[in-house]
Amino acid sequence: MELPEEVINEARRRGIDVVDLVINAISRYDPMAGIKVRVELAKRYLEESKEYLKRNDAAQASEKAYKAVEECIKALAEKYNTPEYNEAVREGRWYTHLLQRASNTLASTLGDWVAVGWASAYALHVWGFHEVKLSVSDMTVYMKVIEDTVNKAIEILTHNA
Repeated sequence: MELPEEVINEARRRGIDVVDLVINAISRYDPMAGIKVRVELAKRYLEESKEYLKRNDAAQASEKAYKAVEECIKALAEKYNTPEYNEAVREGRWYTHLLQRASNTLASTLGDWVAVGWASAYALHVWGFHEVKLSVSDMTVYMKVIEDTVNKAIEILTHNA
């Protein structure tokens, strides 16, 4: 069964992330399956970001890079059962401030790369996507940080289970 477009549109209008809801439901039954889905999404978003860069579309590249790191933060927070993850579960969704706090919590355990990766992703989200103030060349350093962050997170999430 396919989810009707009207349902998806109404959810979006209300700020509900349907994909995140489904992943959270999967995680309730099998946390490792939820983490695995987030890892696959992070990989996909990173590749899509690179494709947008090749097309000289900095706005879409920025948002996909942001989404890649966002999925990594969510998966790491779940794996390490951070207070922010538990708050997101109670709230039924992740808010940006929870992702920010989770990146700091995770950085205290895993290293500064988590907070630096999140900060870079958020900069792309705001300045590259929402404000459309970054060019593809402006994204070079950010993309290196994003790729390193995603790769480190995936390593931890898939090999240190």
